[in-house]
Amino acid sequence: MITHVTIIAEAGVNHNGNIDIARKMIEAAASSGADYIKFQTFKTEKLVTATAPKAAYQEIQTGIEGSQFAMLKKLELDEQAHIFLMDHARKHGIRMISTPFDEESAEMLNRLKVELFKVGSGDLTNVLLLRQLARFGKPVILSTGMADMPEIGKALEIIKKAGLPKSMVTLLHANTDYPTPYTDVNLRAMQTMAREFGVTVGYSDHTDGIEVPVAAVALGAKVIEKHFTLDRSMEGPDHKASLEPAELNAMVKSIRNIEQALGSSKKEPSPGEKRNMAAARKSIVAARPIHKGELFTEHNLTIKRPGTGICPLLWDDIIGTFATRNYRTDDLI
Repeated sequence: MITHVTIIAEAGVNHNGNIDIARKMIEAAASSGADYIKFQTFKTEKLVTATAPKAAYQEIQTGIEGSQFAMLKKLELDEQAHIFLMDHARKHGIRMISTPFDEESAEMLNRLKVELFKVGSGDLTNVLLLRQLARFGKPVILSTGMADMPEIGKALEIIKKAGLPKSMVTLLHANTDYPTPYTDVNLRAMQTMAREFGVTVGYSDHTDGIEVPVAAVALGAKVIEKHFTLDRSMEGPDHKASLEPAELNAMVKSIRNIEQALGSSKKEPSPGEKRNMAAARKSIVAARPIHKGELFTEHNLTIKRPGTGICPLLWDDIIGTFATRNYRTDDLI
């Protein structure tokens, strides 16, 4: 049975505050076959202080001048923009969600009837936001970049106490470094979270390329999130660590292939194998002419294709019995 992996095409702030770019990103995500396109929703005044410095990766992408506040202020999407984009997404057959970074933004998204909430790694310790989202009663996808196991456990406890069962929570393994070096990915931690917390797990990828999210699916990820952009050369904090549309298409296709390849845990011949068994397998056959009443021995029997006769696994049962008729060389026994 094929288990569908939920793929989130993370637009984030790669729209650069431009509604037309955001619209085109929706179309690109829909074309890729992703399940969701995700933006980021925030009021800059409620997200950062006026003097908060940029993150190291943000300085690399946007320069050291200016504050994080000034950078983010240009990337806000207001409520009308959200309404327009959600409608545009529906018209193109893809669902739109967003990560709220403050309580006011979360309230707006809930009012707009988003079907689930994604919590960024930076808010795994945000008690107020976790409680608010849990009280909405909708599924929560929680990224765990920068967190250790006790912190993750505490976040799950906060969500549970606020009324949301862990069956409605998905933990995403992540590394909050852009781009993430392969040596820091540590995909096995995703399996550790699944085992220790008994929840659905997935992976939010910040590496270059598509290999790691595809590998995550093979290791059991049920949700994959990946940043994408229309053009990596655009100005902005996240473009260079994002896939371009053709790469997003390739990632989605690869994940869908792996979904099918994973199959079930039952080991049995596939329909295609059954068609090949007669030609590929072998049978017990006469190694030379054998007369009726002659004893079958390892000297007058051998094993050859096709596999339409007695299975060679029964070799020891056949040796020492007597031929009930005459056999020519290569006759099936």
